[in-house]
Amino acid sequence: MAAPFLPLTRPTIDEETIAGVGEVLRSGWITSGPKVKELEAKLSECFGGRPVRVFNSGTCTMEIALRIAGVGPGHEVITTPLSWVATSNVILEVGARPVFVDIDPVTRNIDLARAESAITPATRAIIPVDLAGQPVDRDRLYELARRRGLRVIEDAAQSMGSTWGGRPVGTTGDFTSISFHPNKNITTIEGGALVMNDEREAKLAEQYRLQGVVRNGFDGMEVEVVGGKFNLTDVAARVGLGQLPRLAEFNARRRELAREYFLRIDTAELREIGLGLPPADFTQSNWHMFQIVLPEARLNVPRATIMGELHAAGIGTGVHYPAIHLFAVYRRLGWKEGDLPLAEQVCRNILTLPLFPAMTEADVARVAAELHRILLAHRRG
Repeated sequence: MAAPFLPLTRPTIDEETIAGVGEVLRSGWITSGPKVKELEAKLSECFGGRPVRVFNSGTCTMEIALRIAGVGPGHEVITTPLSWVATSNVILEVGARPVFVDIDPVTRNIDLARAESAITPATRAIIPVDLAGQPVDRDRLYELARRRGLRVIEDAAQSMGSTWGGRPVGTTGDFTSISFHPNKNITTIEGGALVMNDEREAKLAEQYRLQGVVRNGFDGMEVEVVGGKFNLTDVAARVGLGQLPRLAEFNARRRELAREYFLRIDTAELREIGLGLPPADFTQSNWHMFQIVLPEARLNVPRATIMGELHAAGIGTGVHYPAIHLFAVYRRLGWKEGDLPLAEQVCRNILTLPLFPAMTEADVARVAAELHRILLAHRRG
């Protein structure tokens, strides 16, 4: 009997949370309401008492942070090409220009030395990404930002529960954007949160969240800024309230599974062909994803073939991510192949393996065995 298909990821939602969603539905208050307020308060506790507002995605949070920071037409924002395209799309949304810089080949995060070299008089902000939960060097990041007068919007979509210098991501710094998409370490089905610096920013975020509206009394209403429709529902917030207390548990399990991957995949044969492994960081990363980099020069088939054969063996995989600057939208801005060679090489060959708390050590062993078999079968020479 064939083993069941192992997906790339799957959220863990307990029965108490499911029952709680039912209670919200029966309450008659299903859009933004008391559960949203409760989730924001709980998140603020997680982030050292800083103001937090929740939204219907982790994309609009970055756009709103840019607007609060005053970034707009004529400005530039530095970011990485190795991320979900939302990271740079939000820069275009506010009318600014994204400036991509290459990555650090070890962490696969933005190279901060290259970032400094990319600063011009038009630069107003930097959006670093904690790829797969591996945090960007916050010490170097904020030293650079302070020295060059830049705002920072941390794209921490993937790093809820990661730490830097012993402190959770988001408890210090400037803006921190979190995602609660179903593939993240905790979920609200869809949703996100923005951690801010003060109540003035939080009030402005509330305006941008819901059409710019400010209410006063029973019938008073004013619109001071052009906002959108970005509010989170109480139904989604109740899911988040069930997930948040389990964050440490989920992340601990992810670390255990990542350790198992290293034990199973770091073999002499795969080292010999040059398989790239992620940084073995079991202190700071939340292990949102386990990503390998295929040795394209030592294989006689492309990545899609490897993924197809793993799928045929009952194992899901993913690509996180194609190089943003090579999408048509960004080519039209002048970006081209060869501009960011380190990122381009990684993006052609990066492969995300299954990793989620409900997996077992036997699942990891199965993935590793099939990966070993397929890669060695396609070894060049």
